[in-house]
Amino acid sequence: MKRMIAFLRAINVGGHTVKMDRLRALFEEMGFSNVETFIASGNVIFEAPSGDARTLEERIEKHLNEALGYKVATFLRTSTELVAVADHHPFPDEDASQEGTIYVAFLPSAPNKEAQEKLMALRTPADDFHVHEREIYWLCRTRMSESAFSGGLLEKTIGLPATMRNISTVSKLAAKYGEG
Repeated sequence: MKRMIAFLRAINVGGHTVKMDRLRALFEEMGFSNVETFIASGNVIFEAPSGDARTLEERIEKHLNEALGYKVATFLRTSTELVAVADHHPFPDEDASQEGTIYVAFLPSAPNKEAQEKLMALRTPADDFHVHEREIYWLCRTRMSESAFSGGLLEKTIGLPATMRNISTVSKLAAKYGEG
C-alpha cells in the first residue's frame, strides 16, 4: 500500500459544499484505507495499492462525479512527492519573506515549453511564477484578491486543469503525512 494525497478542485468553493465525513466515505467506498481529510478544502490522504497514478486519478474523478453530480479534478501526489514539493524553494529568500504569499498549483502533467512561456509573460511586480515538474509556484506580493492573476487565468494560459494551495498548507501536509 502506498500513501497518497489527493488535491481536489471544486470542493467547498463555488457553491459546492461537501462535508469531510462524506468525502472520507466516498474514498472508502472505492476501497482505499486509512482515509483522512486535511482542512475542508479538498485534501484527502489515503492508502492505495501501487499502480498508475493517472488511472487512479481518473477512477477517483469518475466516482466523485457520479456521487456529487459535478466534475472534481483530482491531482495525486505520493507522500514522498509532497515532501519534495514543500521543500522546493524557487524564489530567493528575500522575495518569499516580503509581504506576500506563495501558492502551489498542482497539475496533471508538466506544462510544455509554450505554456511556460505564456505563463512567464504574465509576470508583474506583484506576481512571479516558477514551474517545477508538475507544479507551478506563484509568489503573490499582494493580496490574492488584488492580483490580476487567478487559478482560472492559470488554467487558460497553460491549457491544463489545476488546483491551488497555499504553501503553508502544503508544508503542513508534508510535515504530517510526508515520508522524506
